[in-house]
Amino acid sequence: MAKELYPEVKIRVMCDADLFYLKKWLMDPVVLGWFPMSNLNEVEDALKVWQTYARQGSAFAVEVNGVPCGVANLYVQPYEKLKYQSLFAIVVAEEYRGKGVGTRLLKYVMGQAKHTFGIQLLHLEVYEGNPAYNLYYRLGFRKYGKHEKFLKEADGSYHSKVLMQIDLNTVEV
Repeated sequence: MAKELYPEVKIRVMCDADLFYLKKWLMDPVVLGWFPMSNLNEVEDALKVWQTYARQGSAFAVEVNGVPCGVANLYVQPYEKLKYQSLFAIVVAEEYRGKGVGTRLLKYVMGQAKHTFGIQLLHLEVYEGNPAYNLYYRLGFRKYGKHEKFLKEADGSYHSKVLMQIDLNTVEV
C-alpha cells in the first residue's frame, strides 16, 4: 500500500475563521473563473451562504498540519420533499490540488451526506474545462445534463455548465 502524501490531514466542520481562506481562494482569478461570482461583493455574498451551512454543520474544512487547505459545502435542503438530495461545492488551495486532499475531502463529504444527512443523491455543477471534472468522474459522478452558455464572462464569452450526480446508495462511503 502506498504511503499517503499527507497523513496528517484532518477534516472538520467549517468555522468562521475558515472564511478568510475561502475568500482568499475564491479571489484567485483562476479559481473565480470556475465559480459564478465575478467580484469581491459577490464573493462576500457567497461567504455568507457558506457560513450559514457551516453553522448547521454541513460545510467542512480540510487541514494539513493545522492549516486549512480546502473547504466543501453541502447545500442541505430544508424542504422535506428535497432532503434526499443535495448540491455540493468544493474548493482546494492551489498548492494542494492533485495531491489527494480534494479526494479525501470529497469522500468525507459523501460519507457525511449519506450517513449524517440521509442524502441519497449528491449532485454538482462544473463548468466545462474545469480540471476537477476528472476527480468527480473518478469518484463515480456521472453527467446527466448540460446547460449551454450558462455563464457569461465580462469579455462576452460563455461557459457551459455540466451537471453530474451520484447515487450514494450505490457506493461505499
